[in-house]
Amino acid sequence: MARNLPPLSYLRAFEATARLGSVTRAADELGRTHGAVSKQLQLLQEQLGIPVFEKSGTGLRLNEEGAAFFATVSRAFDLLEERYQELKASRNEASVHIACSATFAMVWLVPRLAEFYSLYPNCRVQLSLSSSARDGGTNRARDGVDFTLSWDRLSRPQVKDEFVPLASVSFGLVSAPDYSFNTDGDDFSFPTRISPDHLSEQWTSWQAATGHRISAQSELYFPHMHLCVSAAVTGLGVALVERRFALKELKSGRLVERSEFLTYEDGFVAIMKPGRALSPAASHFLDWLRGAFVRE
Repeated sequence: MARNLPPLSYLRAFEATARLGSVTRAADELGRTHGAVSKQLQLLQEQLGIPVFEKSGTGLRLNEEGAAFFATVSRAFDLLEERYQELKASRNEASVHIACSATFAMVWLVPRLAEFYSLYPNCRVQLSLSSSARDGGTNRARDGVDFTLSWDRLSRPQVKDEFVPLASVSFGLVSAPDYSFNTDGDDFSFPTRISPDHLSEQWTSWQAATGHRISAQSELYFPHMHLCVSAAVTGLGVALVERRFALKELKSGRLVERSEFLTYEDGFVAIMKPGRALSPAASHFLDWLRGAFVRE
């Protein structure tokens, strides 16, 4: 007899939303749109015939029936994941599981992975990416992540968890060469500033640290920093970027520096998982990454 169960995608949307208390954060973690996750929650509740969430401010919280269902779903997911990781670990092939931002993966890491694989041909890299501008990707102990790569010291100046420093990070203003940009002492003014979604506090932190005052008539938002860089290249505005992610465009002249770059020494870090010793594969990757940063 066929099992009478809802689609796994509905259960994943429910579990993530219940655990995180937000459809937006659940969508980020699952790599889906807010609308897609909302639709899956709606369909799940229709199949159940009862609501499982109730409004709580701007987010959601479980009602009594939802809390009971979440406990069951969470236990089932824990068991599935435990068995899945055991099967993966039984393979002869070593692997390292890394959480990071989509920008770092697309702009920096993936173009250099061939070098890592040439040194460690039997080691495979698994990535968990954030679907938003947040730099940490998915960082849950149950995800099996070995470590999280974190670089956004403007939004998160201090790292409270155990970490391994890898490189410095530098933040400054860039724009297309012919984009309007006015300077009056420490004051900068221009038509539009470009920001990653939900990270406008980067501008506040940068101004406080550098002493510059910025006046912009409007603001554009994009879900990833590399999209902010692309938007600046096309002349849409001035972007506040980590220099590493705009280096190619700066070297080619498609972007120009509009300010000094604020540097955080050892600001690019690998955040360790509490209580988890690094595997040989993870240690190899961190050693390679540190060396690659030195060579860039």
